[in-house]
Amino acid sequence: MKNRTYHNPVGVGKYTGLLLISPFLAGALLLTLYPFVSSFILGLTDCGLIGQPELIGLENYREILSSREFLQSAGVTLRYAAILVPLKLIVSLGVALLLNIELKGIGAYRTAFYIPSILGANLAVVIMWQFLFTSGGLANQLLKLFGAQPAGWYGDSAHATAIIILLRLWEFGSAMVIFLSALRDIPREYHEAAKVDGCGSIRGFFAITLPLLKDVIFLNLILQTISALQEFNAPYMITGGGPMGSTTTVGMVIYDEMFRYHNAGYANAVSWTLFVTITAVVLLLFKVTGRIRKEHP
Repeated sequence: MKNRTYHNPVGVGKYTGLLLISPFLAGALLLTLYPFVSSFILGLTDCGLIGQPELIGLENYREILSSREFLQSAGVTLRYAAILVPLKLIVSLGVALLLNIELKGIGAYRTAFYIPSILGANLAVVIMWQFLFTSGGLANQLLKLFGAQPAGWYGDSAHATAIIILLRLWEFGSAMVIFLSALRDIPREYHEAAKVDGCGSIRGFFAITLPLLKDVIFLNLILQTISALQEFNAPYMITGGGPMGSTTTVGMVIYDEMFRYHNAGYANAVSWTLFVTITAVVLLLFKVTGRIRKEHP
């Protein structure tokens, strides 16, 4: 049998891989790396939306750390994340456990519970949410029904924050789907063997289900924390940052500095401060949960 020799056209085999990934490389360079680097450089300048930037070094960062507005917004953002994230994990895991039961038509229920996450804080949802918490809205009507006094939801800082948290808590679908996928991967034999040994449902949850979900819980914790620390849409569209800046997040400060005050240099510096804060919080979560360990020689 004769040996056959195959010849590739000049350069085709050598550059085919690079050619195939070139759209991704172009997108990464132009839409990710370039904005990332240019944002850091602008944060070191005194720059408006128009005009020539003037290099001022770390002056923007000094102003940020001494700014009462920024420090207040940072406190609001951290407090908001500290309340929302645990509640969202508990609710999403609880609903995932309910939807993990095999029943006829359960797929329709799973879809229904996921829909709020698709809607998000769009204009129609925000209008509906604002109407629910007006003086004559459904929330106050329910309070009257149970004999409680109507609340001024938009005039009190705690109530205004609660409105935003409830909206985001309603959008638990993404975390629920991740939990549901992990629950379906747990072998049923574990629970069946536990029942044979006299283990009840509650004890089985804490002894079998919860330990097997620890990695997924941590994944959702990181994703939801990052999302909460970047919050902008809900407080901007529902409360406008009020009352008295009690719902003004760092994301809203960035928006105001960029598009209301046209201070692009300061806005980019605040963006980088938020980026460093999120990185520090995520590393702290890794450390607290024991996922960063010191290597001993």
